Amino acid sequence: MSVFKLKQFTSTSLNAAAGAIRWNYDRAELIADGVVHVLGLVFGIAAATALIVLSGVFASPSEIVSVSVYAAGLLAMLGLSAAYNLWPVSPRKWILRRFDHSAIYILIAATYTPVFSAMKDSVLATALLTGVWCVAIFGVIIKLCFPGRYDRLAVGLYLVLGWSGMLAYDTIIHSLPRTTLWFIAAGGILYTLGVVFHAWQRLRFQNAIWHGFVLLGAACHYTAVLDLVLST
Repeated sequence: MSVFKLKQFTSTSLNAAAGAIRWNYDRAELIADGVVHVLGLVFGIAAATALIVLSGVFASPSEIVSVSVYAAGLLAMLGLSAAYNLWPVSPRKWILRRFDHSAIYILIAATYTPVFSAMKDSVLATALLTGVWCVAIFGVIIKLCFPGRYDRLAVGLYLVLGWSGMLAYDTIIHSLPRTTLWFIAAGGILYTLGVVFHAWQRLRFQNAIWHGFVLLGAACHYTAVLDLVLST
């Protein structure tokens, strides 16, 4: 769930590349961040389960598949973020960081899957889905194979991928319910505002605040997908 280079790592040294991690949060900050992650994971599991059940009742088989992809991406992001941020400082934490950052790409592409699938122009929808998933896979490869490197490129890919739906704005606005569109926009704004707090490295509880914004953004996008399912 982290976007910018984290303040707790010294990735410019060979020791950092080998897995040496410096974790600079005090006990209160760690507890606050832990509470945010536990709540996010618990509610995420419940919400994803409810979404799958409801899609089985109200959605078509193809829509069930796209919603399931989204639910899997959401749980992967929440689970890997919790594992990484709650894991004790060790070389394994550095490995979990790779998967945590990679899960951001997966969640973005997974969120767009039911949205693009609902578009009336199937050719454009297929092209957009292919492009989004190709960029996401490229981002995952960078994070898994080159940890701690190309961070600026990674941030650029996060932002480009996250706002890629604007490429099909005219088509999307005529294909989706208005409520769905508002929740998608609200989620994107919350994610973007949260990045400000993530970059504010000297702010106490900065990590917990950032993750709180992530949960709020994820909740908005979840509501958008749920509204899409119920309105079909």
